[in-house]
Amino acid sequence: MEIVFSITQEEDGGFVGECLSHDIFTQGDTWDELRKNVQEAVSAYFFDQAKPSRIRLHLVRDEVLSAS
Repeated sequence: MEIVFSITQEEDGGFVGECLSHDIFTQGDTWDELRKNVQEAVSAYFFDQAKPSRIRLHLVRDEVLSAS
């Protein structure tokens, strides 16, 4: 089983992760901290059941460009 997190970068530079299939949310000040926090949050959520074999982090980048 694989679960997917949608990752967005905050204006302050930190990252927020939201699982698309389960109620799991976490954040980190750096990419490495976010990765660690995602793994910990998934382990805590699935503490009494089979854990997913893979966790996919999907970084969503929202950029606005001038049309003129």
